[in-house]
Amino acid sequence: MSASISSKTFDFLKKLNKNNNREWFNENKNLYIESQENIVTFLDDLIREMSDFDEELAKIDSKKALFRIYRDTRFSKDKSPYKTNFGASLGMGKGNQKGGYYLHLEPGKSFLAGGIYMPESSVLKEVRKEISLYGKDFLTILNNKDFKKYFPELDQDDKLKKVPQGFEKEDPMAEYLKLKNFIVIHHLKDEEVLNKSAVKNMTKIIKLMKPFNDFLNTPFN
Repeated sequence: MSASISSKTFDFLKKLNKNNNREWFNENKNLYIESQENIVTFLDDLIREMSDFDEELAKIDSKKALFRIYRDTRFSKDKSPYKTNFGASLGMGKGNQKGGYYLHLEPGKSFLAGGIYMPESSVLKEVRKEISLYGKDFLTILNNKDFKKYFPELDQDDKLKKVPQGFEKEDPMAEYLKLKNFIVIHHLKDEEVLNKSAVKNMTKIIKLMKPFNDFLNTPFN
């Protein structure tokens, strides 16, 4: 039987959202530790399932994959000291140069994502070249019936207004070349996250993203 996300973990995040201050957090540190341990155990099982279709993922350390809950508030107007979610990077390379997976757990706002997020300019250029040269292959992945069911479109945040330098304005893949991130997202309901079969159900969705990531990673293999 696979591990599951406890409702107590979501209860902790809800309480933290209402009491986002150091005093409350320190007084309830035990709730945080319990929740963190629950997430790590869940990630252990999720990574084990994912490694069935991508053996590279078996190398991931759940504890290292989980992002810190402490916010960096130095350059933010929001000085809340803690994140109100648990996030884990699963297979994303150093400097976001490698397409991978991401799990975000937050009451009412959970999601699964895949792809390359905020790549360095040199990486971005290589991915755009790949899309321009092999546009048909890229579209075949995006238009796959099962893929499209969960990921109807790529994330459009920060999209350029014009085709970037070095590419033809008339390029058939022009709209994709304007993207600065190559990310797909599938939102999860709370009941899906807390479901006893969440590991297997999430793995099925994550597996659908593998051809997308494989394509994005081709220039760097």
